[in-house]
Formats: sequence, C-alpha cells, structure tokens
Amino acid sequence: MSGQTSYTEENIRSLDWKEHIRMRPGMYIGKLGDGSAHDDGIYILIKEVLDNSIDEYVMGAGKTIEVSVRKDQVTIRDYGRGIPLGKVVDVVSKMNTGGKYDSKAFKKSVGLNGVGTKAVNALSAHFKVQSMRDGKVKTAEFEQGNLVNDPPTEKTTNRKGTKVTFVPDTSIFPHYKFRNEYIEKMIKNYVYLNTGLTIIFNGEKYRSENGLKDLLNENISEDAKLFPIIHLMDNDIEVALTYSKQQYSEEYHSFVNGQNTTQGGTHQNAFREALVKTIREFFGKNFDASDIRKSIVSAISIKVMEPVFESQTKTKLGSTEMGGDLPTVRTFINDFVKTRLDNYLHRNPEAAEKIQKKILQAEKERKELSGIRKIARERAKKASLHNKKLRDCRIHLNNMKANDRLDSTLFITEGDSASGSITKSRNVNTQAVFSLKGKPLNSYGLTKKIVYENEEFNLLQAALNIEDGIENLRYNNIVIATDADVDGMHIRLLLITFFLQFFPEVIKEGHLYILETPLFRVRDKNVTHYCYSETEKQKAIKKLKGKPEVTRFKGLGEISPDEFAHFIGNDIRLDPVMLSKETSIEKLLDFYMGKNTPERQKFIINNLKVELDLIEEPAATA
Repeated sequence: MSGQTSYTEENIRSLDWKEHIRMRPGMYIGKLGDGSAHDDGIYILIKEVLDNSIDEYVMGAGKTIEVSVRKDQVTIRDYGRGIPLGKVVDVVSKMNTGGKYDSKAFKKSVGLNGVGTKAVNALSAHFKVQSMRDGKVKTAEFEQGNLVNDPPTEKTTNRKGTKVTFVPDTSIFPHYKFRNEYIEKMIKNYVYLNTGLTIIFNGEKYRSENGLKDLLNENISEDAKLFPIIHLMDNDIEVALTYSKQQYSEEYHSFVNGQNTTQGGTHQNAFREALVKTIREFFGKNFDASDIRKSIVSAISIKVMEPVFESQTKTKLGSTEMGGDLPTVRTFINDFVKTRLDNYLHRNPEAAEKIQKKILQAEKERKELSGIRKIARERAKKASLHNKKLRDCRIHLNNMKANDRLDSTLFITEGDSASGSITKSRNVNTQAVFSLKGKPLNSYGLTKKIVYENEEFNLLQAALNIEDGIENLRYNNIVIATDADVDGMHIRLLLITFFLQFFPEVIKEGHLYILETPLFRVRDKNVTHYCYSETEKQKAIKKLKGKPEVTRFKGLGEISPDEFAHFIGNDIRLDPVMLSKETSIEKLLDFYMGKNTPERQKFIINNLKVELDLIEEPAATA
C-alpha cells in the first residue's frame, strides 16, 4: 500500500530526561498558563523547589527559608543540611535520583522523589544550584536542562543549606508574569502547616503559631464567623472549622503532607462524612447532610506514609491507607472527628446551639426552595438544549479525564455578535461560551431564591454546576468577557456581585477572571499590532514606517472571529478577580451595590477621572 508510513528502527527514538519534560511539561507541572491563575506552571516551579526546603525543616534542619522573586527570576535559599556535594548535579539532572527513596528518612515527605527540581531545571532558561555544607560549596549551572558550568568544589564561610535560582524559559511560558498575591498565599499555607517555620518573601516575614486556625482567620472575617474557630489536633491530623454567616456553600482547605490538595480527595471526603455522622449523633437527629455542611468553612491536614495522588501536581489524594500500623484514611479521620468534635460540643454548648440553629435554618430554606429548584432544573435543561445559551466544550461533552480540565474555560459574554465571535474562534476542546441576554440583575441583598427564579442566574448556575457548592465546578476558569465601555463594566460589576453574594468561594479559590481585549489595532501592509492601551498604541505607531492604519475597537462584536482567536488563545490576557484579607464582602457590596449614599456619590466624583484613565490606558495603571 503506497500510502503507508514506514515503521522501522529509525522511527524509534528515546528522549533524554530534559527532552521528555520539555516536550510534555503538563505531565510534570499541570497547565502552563501565564501567571494569571494560581495553579499556572510558573508557581508549580516555585512550589517544587520550596517542597525540598520544607522537607529539610520537617527533618529538623533549617528553621528559615528565604524566597525572592524579582521580575522573572526566583531565588530560594534554605538553611538545611545541603545536598551532598558529590551529588549536586545528579540530584537536579538525573531521573530516579533523590534522597526520598529512603522511606524512613522521608516517610511523610511532600517532595517528588527528586523529580520536582529536575522539572524546574528542564523548564528554565537558566537554573543555578548551590549546596553549602562542611565548609564547602558546590555550584552547578544549567540552561534548558543542559549543564553549562560545573566548577570544582570551593571553600566557603556561608551557612550550610541549599540555594536555587531559576528563570522560567519563555519558549515554554510565553508572556508570563509572577503575581505576588499567589506566591504569598502559597507561602502562608506552608507556615500554617509548619508552625515555627519562618519564610521570608521579598523581605517580609511569614510565621504561624496556631496552624490551621490562622489559616481560617485569614480566609474568613471576624464579623462573618458564626462562632470562634474550633481547632483540633493530634498526631498526623489537624482540623479547624467554623460556619459563615455570609456564604451559602461549603468551603474546604485540605492538605496532605503539607501539599494543598485543591481538588480534595479521600481525606476531604472522609472529613465531610465524619462531620455529618458526628453532628447527627450529638444532636440525636438524622439531619440532612447538606443542611449540616451548609456554610461550613474548614481546613484539614493529615500526614500519610507514601501518599498516592491522582496527578503529578498532587492536587487530589487517591490514597485510602494511612500507612504503617494505622487504619484506613476514612477510619482514622472518622475516629478523630467523632471523639474530638463531640467532646468540644459537649464542653461548648453555645457553639453547639449555634450549629443547631444554623442547621434548622438551612433545613427550612432547603424545603422552601425544593419546589422552585425542581422547576428551575427542568427550565435549565430545556433552555440549554433549545436556546443554546451554553456552547459547551469537548472536555465535558466527551467526559475527558479530570487532569485535562485544568484548562477548561467558560466565557460569559453579552450580545449575539460578541458571543458569536468567541464561539467561532474558541478552542472547542477546552473553551465554552455562555451568552447573557441583557444586563444581569443586581443581586445584592437578595436571597438564594432569586438564583432559581431569575432565568439568567439559574442558567448560569446550571452551566457551572455550582448549585450545591463548587466542589463539582465544571470549568476551572470562569472568564467575564464584556466590552471595555461603561455598559460592559457595569455588567462586570453585576456578575461579580452575583458571585460574591452567592458563591464567594469561586473568587476565593481563584476561578474568576476578566478578559482583557485590545483597544486598538495598528497595522500596515506587512505587520499588525494589537494594543491594550494608548501607550502600546503609540509604541506600535513608532515601530511601523509611514502612516499605519489605526482602528479603535468599540466592542467585542467589532472584532472578527479570525482576530479574536489571537486574544483567547496562547496569548490570552486575563485579569484575576481577587479578594484581599481585609475585604469584608458585606461592606464591599453595600458600598458599591447598595443604596446610593452621599459617601458613594463623593467617591464617584473623586474617582471619575481615574476611571476614565483606566478605560483609556489600563496597562499603564496596572
């Protein structure tokens, strides 16, 4: 058959360690991204190096870790034992080389048996490692995983430990930018899980004395707590929990061996189950599980011997066993919660009473909404089928595996022309489009009932699959794509209000973004530049000779599908919606979305020029 491709020995080749990592980076660090999301690859690189320093602390070596991020360069210095000098090059460049194969020394390690630093090395334009121990220092430097400098060991007076400096490779991570907010959250999680450890990030010290209790205090404001945080600890397990007065759904922060398991797993499932069982037995009533867990804000950390995760980036625990002589994960957590939480509730009747009232209120609301929910679900099914509000992506239509869903994105847009352009230019495998009809309702101060009664909110909730919380959120990235004019920005505010009012954890967990689209197109016969600000426009005009054609985009509908493909593909620019520690959701919504007050009028007048400047030149003021 003349059309057949030859298949001989010449077709077979073996990739060396760095080639394999660079060819398939997603296997090692998950999605690549540009730094706009907390789980983008550039943050995984930092985490992999930090994990090794944390392991040193866990082993009792080095109480301080220094982290510096300056533009595109990361430096991490610990004061642990230092890599054995004769193995420095091997540890960061040879697979199946690492200290964690000795399970006695690292039985509850967070590291990746040495794979982590090798991935960082291979995916960096420049990678430098230095190990100080026994009065000597060994240095090795790499470029894209290739050893370029291997000087002999020298004497040093520096304290022992390891120092790693790297710059991510722009051929793997084009247009990346580190966001300190994400790195800060990662570092805070490390100190919450390792009380007594100090991490210095860009000169600022982070330390925790109260573990997961400090974590919850960071994530829920004082006025939102139903009662003071319950904090329970024992060998290999720590739990903290309270209930929120302001949110409807469940919020969990879970960890295994210091790793933030953002997708949960067997330990989180066991904790949810144990909580329900304990509460039912304490009150002697068969409360509905959803009523018990509604509005809970909690954190759980366990230590497992040689844990098994469902992905290389360790975001979901798959282990069912604790290891050694310990029982299963489920039994271990259930026994702990049953004993400790039950004791706490008996000793703290005020907290128990508040929990019971919360459950009864949740039960009342659920029963009131049950009929509405049933009708709303049927309406959502019909609308999505017949009105095509949602153009889904193949990841969900074909039930592709969970690891592929890191890139899954839902664009929320308004108007037929804009949604049509995005639909035609999107990546059909990972990108879906939800089309709004007109401006959403201002939902501030309204109850959950409105989510089911309002067609737009009901259909959006159904598309995201967040009716019962974000555990089964269908899209990792939710992107608001509206025009950069007054109406478009109003729609953004109304959508953000919807999420803050009913699903704040969507924002807290870093799933909500604003799509940045160009304001100008500057082109001549040969070159086209898309500019996101007046400054970029002026630079583009200077680059092109003669008098280039300059177009001002007034709305998304004016951008052709062919052009739109540039803005939602590899070069997509996303602005994450974030909440700071000091933000009170109630006060924030009341000020911006509540009744028009003299204070808000004064704020608008004082900031009107600033807002206009932001619209005209967003990049210059970022």
